[in-house]
Amino acid sequence: MTAPLIDPFERAIRYLRVSVTDRCDFRCVYCMSENMTFLPKKDLLTLEELDRLCSTFIGLGVEKLRITGGEPLVRRDIMTFFNAMGRHLDSGALRELTLTTNGSQLSRFAKDLYAAGVRRVNVSLDTLDETKFAEVTRWGRLPQVMKGLDAAQEAGLRVKLNAVALKGFNEGELFDLQAFCAGRDMDLTFIEVMPMGDIGNEDRLDQYWSLKDLRARLEERFTVTDMAERSGGPARYVRLEQTGQKIGFITPLSHNFCESCNRVRITCTGEIYTCLGQEGHSDLRAPLRSSPDDAVLEDAIRKAITLKPKGHDFDYSRQSVDGQVSRHMSHTGG
Repeated sequence: MTAPLIDPFERAIRYLRVSVTDRCDFRCVYCMSENMTFLPKKDLLTLEELDRLCSTFIGLGVEKLRITGGEPLVRRDIMTFFNAMGRHLDSGALRELTLTTNGSQLSRFAKDLYAAGVRRVNVSLDTLDETKFAEVTRWGRLPQVMKGLDAAQEAGLRVKLNAVALKGFNEGELFDLQAFCAGRDMDLTFIEVMPMGDIGNEDRLDQYWSLKDLRARLEERFTVTDMAERSGGPARYVRLEQTGQKIGFITPLSHNFCESCNRVRITCTGEIYTCLGQEGHSDLRAPLRSSPDDAVLEDAIRKAITLKPKGHDFDYSRQSVDGQVSRHMSHTGG
């Protein structure tokens, strides 16, 4: 039997996040510049190459596959890839196929995604205010996303909203977002803003809203109980006893979650990042294209996993954006 992927700290790699494009129909202020220069299409992995790469990882023990971008649903013929990955769900090798999306294309693809075997989607949504939504996404329209949420739920997809906690932007909407999700039976996860990319005029230190403070706000109105549940990702969950709903916290700054990290990321150009908060990466595109023999690719994957660090270095505690990495979130994959 093929030996599983084990990193230097005895963590088994079971979760793969794959960016299928660096392109997006939004320009969220914490993710990318407004005037982005996108990669030449020849540099991107083809859908066939993505299939082979993901299938190799699944053969090495990956059980959860999350498709990201950019916005994954703007990639041409992307459903061909989702449908192909469905065979690993059918065989039982893959336990979950899912994606993170801005929601703009869900009204078009929700039914097809469900048919391909997707059962859960994460939708990035930081505000319920139409004007503020246009501000934070630059190019986005909130009604289009709301239509996508409707379509996703009608198709049978379980929806979780991911909201980046931004000081001075959505602090006043904490309970609006909580009530919206409670009313629609959606899960909700808050994420601390991370120092990634050439952020220009965006001051991440000024944007940073600690989820410790956010939780304290929730505790003023609700009984908040820690849950033991883990989804395979970095979120820690609590239950609001008065509503019964589940709230997740992803806290790369205020609470390091690296000790249980079981995931790696692949960019749309075939680079593997074994840590979101480190610059170190390895190239898988060259071995993928150099030989039809999967043993060559497998060997490159195993070598990359041996370089996985113990954890990231994100740190705002010294009132500076320490640990910032230069690449945009849209390049690595959200």
